[in-house]
Amino acid sequence: MSSLQERDRNAVWHPFTQYQNAQPLIPVARAEGALLFSGDGKTYIDAISSWWVNVHGHAHPYIAEKIAAQAKILEQVIFAGFTHEPAVRLAERVLELLGPGFAKVFFSDDGSTSVEVALKMALQYWHNLDMPRKKIATFENAYHGDTFGAMAVGARGTFNRPFESLLFDVITIPVPVRGKENDSISALQRVLADDDVAAFIFEPLVQGAAGMVMYDEETLQELIRICAEKNVLTIADEVMTGFGRTGKMFATVSRDDEFDLRPDIICLSKGLTGGFLPMGLTVCTQEIFDAFISGDQQKTFFHGHSYTANPLACAAANASLDLFEKLETRENVFRISRRNTDFLEKNRNHPALADLRCCGTILAAEFKTGSETSYFNDLSVKAYAFFLEKGILLRPLGNIVYLMPPYCITEEQHEETLAAMEEFMNVIHR
Repeated sequence: MSSLQERDRNAVWHPFTQYQNAQPLIPVARAEGALLFSGDGKTYIDAISSWWVNVHGHAHPYIAEKIAAQAKILEQVIFAGFTHEPAVRLAERVLELLGPGFAKVFFSDDGSTSVEVALKMALQYWHNLDMPRKKIATFENAYHGDTFGAMAVGARGTFNRPFESLLFDVITIPVPVRGKENDSISALQRVLADDDVAAFIFEPLVQGAAGMVMYDEETLQELIRICAEKNVLTIADEVMTGFGRTGKMFATVSRDDEFDLRPDIICLSKGLTGGFLPMGLTVCTQEIFDAFISGDQQKTFFHGHSYTANPLACAAANASLDLFEKLETRENVFRISRRNTDFLEKNRNHPALADLRCCGTILAAEFKTGSETSYFNDLSVKAYAFFLEKGILLRPLGNIVYLMPPYCITEEQHEETLAAMEEFMNVIHR
């Protein structure tokens, strides 16, 4: 009988995989908490939450129970002309968490489609007001997904080069990393000098796929303020940063936040369902929603998905939010964030590193390699193999090796992962 790897190789096309030099696949038989158990008996700490989605860990029994219960009641119904309790409850809870200013929740299927929805909302908002604006501003090196609109507002290069001629043009400004805050602010002011920009989209505080590039909250608030003054919509892509990743529930807003400038649109996914089922949300203000209310049917928002507001995914998301209400989850986020900060203080000047940075539960080590930071940096392959040998799953971004563990990771598992990181730093320095 063929092995699972052989059957996979004969039938499956995996994402982000170059088959000319692809490493052997690891078959996962089951998972629990922060651990993956392979078919050959090996155990791996999932230190990246399986592409940043499993915030509560794998196979969480509470979420599984809620999905199973929902499956016996209602598994799917068209969401045009119909509604159901799990979707309404989820929308109400998300709006409550986001606080004042947000009014409506639009459901889609994943992070990339939540961004597509946001872009279409923003552009049609101006169209419906008979004030068409067609330009979008974004950060350099951005990544917002792999559908066409999301690719268009992302950096041109590795992820979208074959499609570059088909993407609409955007205006880019520098990311306000430490020491370049004023460059970013000045660039946005220049961009918005003309009244033709519909929206500014950004990954708040942390640019994920760009290499966990981080910047401060005060500068982001200033950028949002400038957009508000110029009547330009702001779109916060919180697909990765939402649900506790930066140390608080959302990077751009919280109910007790000292900052009161909020984006007009927020995109959510990944941690939304605790990693169980795909779902995306695009949340907007009442003002944006009202622009689509008209006797003219052409002003309708013509966007939808077959599985919009799928009841099973809504049940998973509601269960995930239940877990966020528990003190244990908040304490775990704080514990991971604090230990990351301790690691940063201890190793920030390590000779193997060009930079070491953290933001909440995210820790990123940028290694010196003699070449510029790149997704294709050879260190990625070396680091991936090193950590797998240690029983730790990481997925380096070139010479950026980062941790983004599930919040249920134990202190011992977290320490094991950080010790391996430190060992790898020493290996590279030799």
